[in-house]
Amino acid sequence: MNRDLHLHFLRDMLRARRLEERLAQEYAKGNIGGFLHLYPGEEAVAVGVLTAAEPGDYVVSTYREHVHALARGVPMRAIVAELFGRRTGCSGGLGGSMHLSDAQRRFLGGYAIVGETYPIAIGAAYAVQLRGLPEAVICFFGDGAVNQGTFHESLNMAALWKLPVLFVCENNHYQIGTEIHRHSAITEVYKRACAYGIPALRANGMEAEGVHGHASAMLAQIRAGQGPQLLELETYRYRGHSMADPGSYRPAVEVAAYTAQDPIGAELRELKAHCPDDALLQSLGLDSCAALGDRYVRSGHLDTAGLDKLEAEIRAEIDDAVAFAIASAEPTFDDARRALQCGVDAASLI
Repeated sequence: MNRDLHLHFLRDMLRARRLEERLAQEYAKGNIGGFLHLYPGEEAVAVGVLTAAEPGDYVVSTYREHVHALARGVPMRAIVAELFGRRTGCSGGLGGSMHLSDAQRRFLGGYAIVGETYPIAIGAAYAVQLRGLPEAVICFFGDGAVNQGTFHESLNMAALWKLPVLFVCENNHYQIGTEIHRHSAITEVYKRACAYGIPALRANGMEAEGVHGHASAMLAQIRAGQGPQLLELETYRYRGHSMADPGSYRPAVEVAAYTAQDPIGAELRELKAHCPDDALLQSLGLDSCAALGDRYVRSGHLDTAGLDKLEAEIRAEIDDAVAFAIASAEPTFDDARRALQCGVDAASLI
């Protein structure tokens, strides 16, 4: 595994974790209204999958989509401003937490309706197929959405037409507060894909390197015209379903077990393992030692000072994004009217 890629994973996951922690604080202050569904614990899924995506791919997400948007490259300022309900947000301040979108980056949005992502994803995939382009659509969904009729209808249609879709199940084992074995007769989600002849795999969603590898391989198959694929990633959210949910229905021992598998901690361990000590560097020869030493120093991860520097940069970026959001104007009624009438030739719908 390329060390730079590990550093990329670490940076993106730390940005996601620190941003979500700050959003929880801003929600408590009243700066964010409505629902807020946070992502801590699941960072390896979004970062691993979206690092494998190409810029021309389309991404369809759920209501827990802040990190998907961030990993896709949506500016942090635009994300925070949207959550604060400001005109400078990525959806003009009219969507809020569950409706982030960015057409430029082909991030087709987060959707509040469970199971809504599937038909939108296959619609986009059908358009890609008609144009004959080597693009793919990545469709995120949770384990709680697999019992919706849209799941089966969409998988059937995607398989029938060999649409270029990667279905990614973020299986965090809970549909709000209901554990998967209580709401699904088949708890291994990937097995459901066999009914439609769709290749599927179940993997560890707490480790970014493995997620990236599986997603890259599946996307390569999709681009080669092999049709849809399904990747089930077992992960865990450290918080409740939303800010309104204390998560008290989960046993303490279970939370502790998954916390021990923290994907960010896993990346820190990988970086440590991939960083040779002085003796090993010497054994590689003088030139190799100089080259590797310079590279690690430039990356800022030769010692703990590099990690501290990265944390400081991330926190400064978050502070800037929050300040930007607070200073931005709120949308007006005219903004709302234009949004309602976008693409509508007839009179206003209300």
